[in-house]
Parts: sequence; C-alpha cells; structure tokens
Amino acid sequence: MEKNSKNFGNENGGFGIYIHIPFCKQACHYCDFHFSTSMKKKGELIDALCKELVLRKNELIGEVETIYFGGGTPSLLSSEELQQIFKAIYKNYKVSENPEITLEANPDDLSNSQIHKFADSQINRLSIGIQSFFEEDLKLMNRAHNAFEALESIKEAKKQFENISIDLIYGIPGMSNERWKENLKIALKLNVPHLSCYALTVEPKTALKKFIEKGIVPPVDEEVAKQHYEILLRETEKAGLENYEFSNFGKLGFHSKNNTAYWEGKTYLGIGPSAHSYDGKSRSWNVSNNTKYIKSIEVGIRPSEMEILSTEDRYNEYIMTGLRTKKGISLEKIESEFGKNFSEYLLKQAASALQNGLLILENQTLKISKKGKFLSDGIAADLFLVNLD
Repeated sequence: MEKNSKNFGNENGGFGIYIHIPFCKQACHYCDFHFSTSMKKKGELIDALCKELVLRKNELIGEVETIYFGGGTPSLLSSEELQQIFKAIYKNYKVSENPEITLEANPDDLSNSQIHKFADSQINRLSIGIQSFFEEDLKLMNRAHNAFEALESIKEAKKQFENISIDLIYGIPGMSNERWKENLKIALKLNVPHLSCYALTVEPKTALKKFIEKGIVPPVDEEVAKQHYEILLRETEKAGLENYEFSNFGKLGFHSKNNTAYWEGKTYLGIGPSAHSYDGKSRSWNVSNNTKYIKSIEVGIRPSEMEILSTEDRYNEYIMTGLRTKKGISLEKIESEFGKNFSEYLLKQAASALQNGLLILENQTLKISKKGKFLSDGIAADLFLVNLD
C-alpha cells in the first residue's frame, strides 16, 4: 500500500476539550466507564483537572470549539467547581465566540435550583441520562433516578435550555417492542431536539455480566435490539429527527458539534483520569485511577500512555466513523489523504456489500443503506486494512 504522512482531520484548526468527572452516586449495572462512588477526593481531583489544563495549554493549536463534561456524573459538580474549571480553560486557551458547552446530567440531580445554576454558567447544552421512562428498566440497570424524575427533569430543563439531548437504551432484557415505542413516544412528545439511543451491551467485569451468567437476568437478545433499532429509525424519521450518525438523531441546528467533530477526525484534549486525547497522529489516555492521577499531576507529570497511529490505523478509523454517519466515506478524501491504492482497495472490499444492497455508492461516496444500518460495524470491519506489513 502507498504510504501518506498527511495529518488526517482537524481541517479547520479548531479542537475540543473533553473533561472526565469520575464520580457517581451509585454504580449502574451495565457501566464499565471509570468512576468512583466515593466523593472524598472530589476537591483534589478538580484541582488536578485545572492543573492538567494548564500543563497542556500549548499541546493543540487553534480555538476551542467544544467543551464536553462527561463521566461519571458531571451534574454532581457544584457551581464553584464548574467555575474553577471554566476559569482554567478561559485563562489558558483561546475559546471560540460561540462554543458548544455540554454537561452530562442525571435526572435526580436536575432540581429546579440546580438547573438554574447550570443555566447561569457557560453551559449551553444538557445531555440527560434518562435511559428509560419505565421503573422496571431503571431498577434492572440500577439507575439512581426513578421514572417520575426522568420525566420531570426534562420538563424543568426545557424551561432554561433550548439545546437538550437525552439518552435512551434499547434491547434491555424484558423490554417489549411496545415499551420501547412508548419510550420514544414520551421523548418525542416532549419535543426534545436531540436523542442518543444505544443498544444495551454486556461489558466484561460489570454487574450485568455477572447477573446474566448466574441466570438472575435474561441474556441480551440481538434480534430484539435489531427490532428496536428499526422502530427507532421509523419513529424518529416521522418526528423529523435526522439520523446523522448511527446512534444519534437530531433536528437541524441541534446536531452535537462535539460528537460530529469526533466522527470527522478532529483533534481534542481529554482531561482527567481515563480521558483520551487525539492530536491527528496519535492517541493518548490518562491513567484510570483517581489517586495516581492526582499525585502525578501535582508534580507536573501527566500520567498517560500513547499510541502512534499508522496510516492503516487512521484509514480504519475513518472507515469506522465515516460509515456510521450520514456523510459516509468520501472516496476522494481516501485518495487525497491516503493514496489511490487505498481507494481501489476500499472499492474492492465493498463490492459484495454493494451487490447485496448493504452499501450505496453515490457521488463518489460510500454510505450504509437502511438495510445495512444495524450491521454497520460488521460491514466496516470487512473494509478494514489488516496484516499488510
């Protein structure tokens, strides 16, 4: 294969900042993200986040276009802690005039007073972790909120925020097609401009995995998840939400800029324990341990590992992310960034999926068809470059 050393992504010079808040009130049974249910080191960790922001202020060039508070549960932050972080960002980085600033929030944290505090800060977008409007689903997942709080949090948030996204999970054991339809009906009736909907996955070392192995919870059924996804596509299309990425649906003007930047290969800084970063040529990630993270940052050392991405790595990442989006995979971009051999290889690998109607080729762009949407990850894997050296 022809090699090309061009930096893929970050075409407009802007970048994003992701801030990982590794604290939760309780552990959801399906979650394998890094977090702690102890708040003892919360103050020290916020100090460390701010120090890491200072340490890395010259790492990427350009304006900060998006700031995303993820976790964990960022809605556990106080107004003072948020302002401490914002002060570190605005003092050390050039922030664009109208950045998208998202905070992930759990419904049980969104009291009227807390929503007002978030609205009075720089935050202009809320991503609310509803997951389900039904009590039995929430209990199975061990969510900290109940069905009433799920509904009320959105109603209250809408009074202060226009840009709201909610997360829903489908394919939950025991969730019928009717209950999934009702979940969507409730969300769409609330006129939320953005939905992120994910199939429940069983990750290693989670409580859900152990419950399934012991027969306490039925196994996840992929066929049920497929049916739920097809329902999701139909209902969101009827409601006027664009499926701009496999799991994301939004009205025009409300597509997530943070997520879109990630799928388009733009650069970002990941701040906090377990947070990942991307500079166009390499990926790095911080240690997934709060104490080790704090101690290392205190002495001015970022506790991280790095992987230099090969041409094949960057090609495969573009295939994976591009195929999940409405934009698809540009053959012109493949040829420009990686070389003609890559575009020829891609078309050769795509021939079977094109013939079977799983992929569509339009205007030199490969896109997933409706028929192939639920199979997109598998189709992408068939297009990857492997074992070329």
